[in-house]
Amino acid sequence: MENTDGKILKEKLFDGKQSGWYKLSDDELKNIFQYADEYMYYLNTSKTEKEIVKNSKEILLKNGYVDISEKQELQAGDKIFFVNRGRCVYAAVIGEEDIERGLRVVAAHCDSPRIDLKLNPLYEDSELALFKTHYYGGIKKYQWTNIPLSIHGTIFKPNGEKVTICIGEKENEPIITICDLLPHLAMEQMDRKLKDGVQGEELNPLVGSIPYDCEGITEKVKLNILKLLNDSYGITEVDFTSSEIELVPAFKARSMGLDYSMIAGYGQDDKVCCYAALRALLNIDKPKKTAVCVITDKEEVGFNGVTGMYTETFETFVLELLEKTGNMKPSGLNKTFSNSKAISADVDAAYNPNFPSAFEKKNTGYLGKGMSLVKYTGSRGKSGASEAPAEFVAEIRKIFEAEGIKYQACELGKVDKGGGGTIALTLANRGMEVVDLGVPVMGMHSPYEVTSKFDVYQAYKGYEAFYKA
Repeated sequence: MENTDGKILKEKLFDGKQSGWYKLSDDELKNIFQYADEYMYYLNTSKTEKEIVKNSKEILLKNGYVDISEKQELQAGDKIFFVNRGRCVYAAVIGEEDIERGLRVVAAHCDSPRIDLKLNPLYEDSELALFKTHYYGGIKKYQWTNIPLSIHGTIFKPNGEKVTICIGEKENEPIITICDLLPHLAMEQMDRKLKDGVQGEELNPLVGSIPYDCEGITEKVKLNILKLLNDSYGITEVDFTSSEIELVPAFKARSMGLDYSMIAGYGQDDKVCCYAALRALLNIDKPKKTAVCVITDKEEVGFNGVTGMYTETFETFVLELLEKTGNMKPSGLNKTFSNSKAISADVDAAYNPNFPSAFEKKNTGYLGKGMSLVKYTGSRGKSGASEAPAEFVAEIRKIFEAEGIKYQACELGKVDKGGGGTIALTLANRGMEVVDLGVPVMGMHSPYEVTSKFDVYQAYKGYEAFYKA
């Protein structure tokens, strides 16, 4: 066989995925960079789950969606949404087929690893005011020291008053930070294992140092901070008891790389998929099957709780779709789920050349090669996994290849290195066929994660193609 024949045969038979940046037209490049700019704006204004839902709701309203409570009946082409307690949102475009024949669901999560205030957070030590905290989700604790942190959250008073707090995002606002130990005095600390280099009870940010000017009282710095908060927000110390206040990096999402090809920003796991799923839904007018975008909460701590994906609030939403389209039958909900197909829109680990031993290079995601298609999740022996049926993966391939969507088959690191899970199993447990499709992320769960603008755009177009199929 001649050498040229071998090259042709290799091109035909090998799955040789290359960088998606090759041979892009000027129009394609323009679309990718424009989408990335819009996504970075969304990231910078949506750092917490409540901000994601608030901003997503505003986008839906501007694009003709209405709250489902305003509709007594639903027809093909109607665009509706439902917000669950300000922390997750379900949006849908009603399809031409009966709801019972199945939905097309793209589900992402809006919570990201962060640091939460404890319920009695403010204290004084050595004439300094600090906050007590409890971290949320899987983090490397040492990464959260000596970086600028902003304060986001809400406080609810017994009289029904809601107080919204956001401090540290504007240039003229103060930030806070968790001060690590200087290396000159850290010999004992540096003998700890890396995971214990900074411990949970050491994640106490410094928030003030000016004492209240009054003789004969103790904790003057704490008092001064409380006075400032009371003057600005009308709150007292006991109001922290009914609060949800989060500390997140004050960094802005920015273009990364001398070629502007990447995005660095906090919370891309999984806000990158939230935005892509939402934006894709806006392009859907009257699909064959009802298209549903789910932006849910609590994924990073196990999907539980009244706003997690295990809640039956999602069932309530689908039941209302059935009722208002005239499809209420005793087994309607179960049939709807059994006939539905879903994408768990979540990120995957991108290959990091600095740490090659953690990855199995043939089965990992790479920046710039398209969406990450993860057939199964879980850890080690697929423990806790949701595994997509091969026939459904073939269906996804057909959709993507027909639309020119770039994708790559991935796993989360080497078999015995670790692993992870997504909300895929919560959808599969309802009877849906589901596969994980998202974006490779480098530095996942860190305060500053990295994605490729090419992959981010492919996710947007891939979800759109799935909704329309």
